[in-house]
Amino acid sequence: MLIKFTEAQELLRDTAREFTKNEVEPRDRAMDENGFDWDLFHKIAENGFMGVQIPEEYGGGGGNFVDGTIVVHEIAKGSASAATFLGAHWLGANLILDNGTEEQKKKYLPLAAQDKIFAFGLTEASAGSDAAGIKSVCEKQADGSWILNGGKAWITNSGIADYYIILALTDPSAGTHGISAFILPKDTEGLTVGKFEKKMGMRGTATCELAFDNIHLPADALLGQEGKGFMMAMQTLDIGRFNAAAICAGICEHAMEIAKKYANERKTFGKPIKAYQGISFRFADMVAETKAMEFLAYDAAYVKDAGKRCTVEAACAKLFASEHGLQICIDAQQVLGGNGYSAEYDVERFVRDIRLWGVGEGSTEILRMVVSGSYLNS
Repeated sequence: MLIKFTEAQELLRDTAREFTKNEVEPRDRAMDENGFDWDLFHKIAENGFMGVQIPEEYGGGGGNFVDGTIVVHEIAKGSASAATFLGAHWLGANLILDNGTEEQKKKYLPLAAQDKIFAFGLTEASAGSDAAGIKSVCEKQADGSWILNGGKAWITNSGIADYYIILALTDPSAGTHGISAFILPKDTEGLTVGKFEKKMGMRGTATCELAFDNIHLPADALLGQEGKGFMMAMQTLDIGRFNAAAICAGICEHAMEIAKKYANERKTFGKPIKAYQGISFRFADMVAETKAMEFLAYDAAYVKDAGKRCTVEAACAKLFASEHGLQICIDAQQVLGGNGYSAEYDVERFVRDIRLWGVGEGSTEILRMVVSGSYLNS
């Protein structure tokens, strides 16, 4: 790897890898059948992964974005759902870290570093890729407080989160410059959480609709500057995208390991199927493309850690990973033949899980617009 980890990062990688082997991977099939695993969540919190990217002064591990990418990459090798849960939690916490007042940071970040779950609420039923089309409204009152109405859809960690970072219109006439962010505790009166969605994959994550009915929020619920919510969200999505790329790489590595074991053990016409060029060349492509996915994910994280915008790097990483990752999982499934279609061999679950990333955190169509627009107009 051209990107060199520090000794501390290598230790973090090895710790996350061992934790995944012992605690995460054995639970993934059950999560696919039964949903979010609270016991695993408590183990994740006990081992300090919730606060990996939160500064030590707020009770976290003091890591950077590369550290976080390492963790979700390793955990995704055992469960895409567990890694996605953690990445979504970090998005909410990072919005507070980057934009909150000192009082908000001291109040919420120690909770995020311990065992309180955060979620980032941007998407609505009629505003997915077109995030600027959100309809939720938060009206400022004479005493400085706010009243929130509207709803959200497809929010990872909804239904299990202790705190939501919600984007809403505070000035509908100002377009994207009229969107602001608010911190919403789960027990706030007027918040209704809908049923858990039945999904194709990522069934170990919690996804519900949220409804806001005249929710009264105090003045200090506003996160960052009024009207800056959209800009904050776009910068946060950069982080979500390179984390998604790392998760895709982890899923693919897991699928490839299962396919490799099968290709060594399964024999036809007197020899293992790995001896056939049609199989071996398939592995060559899978290995090369997975390596590229890793490089792109970590490259974007390094750019972010350098204090630079990584919008294009993150978009490239996720675009490549979501499309090639799906094909890699299908190719791994093909190696197993009919067994690949059986839940017993797990790869069919990986196909279902990785499919999320073609639409989540920005669809492939939107990412192509981001990358092409940056390149052609530079």
